[in-house]
Amino acid sequence: MSRYADAERHALADLLLDRGPEAPTIIPDWSTRDLAAHLVMRERRPDAAAGILLRPVAGHAERVRRAMAARPYPDLVELVRRPPRWSPLGLPPLHELANLTEFFVHHEDVRRAEAGWQPRQLPEGQQSALWKRIPTLARMSLRRFPAALLVQAPDHGEVATGAGGSQVRLVGSPGELTMFLFGRQRVARVQVVGPTALTDRLRTAQLGV
Repeated sequence: MSRYADAERHALADLLLDRGPEAPTIIPDWSTRDLAAHLVMRERRPDAAAGILLRPVAGHAERVRRAMAARPYPDLVELVRRPPRWSPLGLPPLHELANLTEFFVHHEDVRRAEAGWQPRQLPEGQQSALWKRIPTLARMSLRRFPAALLVQAPDHGEVATGAGGSQVRLVGSPGELTMFLFGRQRVARVQVVGPTALTDRLRTAQLGV
């Protein structure tokens, strides 16, 4: 299964080089250089990577990320392509769990910043691997959403979450649901079915973990 995480890593590194250091991503105010620096910090500076989730150390994380971004761009991308020899994120089974979604989402962050992008046709095995993360991600991201929310991926499964109330369905492939649940609603090709006020709210909610 780790071949999917590794494939996304290498495809992203290739795309980063192809687009160059100042190309846009779909992350506000982040260029490809900023994104590459984030990925390097995440794997190589665990003291700073904690700031991705923990607000008290977010300032330290941002300082480290900016220092990483000052490296020559080809060297920075090479660090993205070749992970450190030892990292907690590289240990099985964490490798697939932590890295597949991370590199898939960030690969798409770069792909979908260019006009005319289209969703990729992912291998069925990769879609299945992405789906395995979605039940936990959906419950963490949407447990307080004011609806009886059903997240569905045809041929893969469904998960119920939300705080209850009117029913809302979120339907898409595992790849597109992953993008949506990581806060990329604007560029996720999904269906959101339910009362308009709730579907609009879901499409603009601050999601991601």
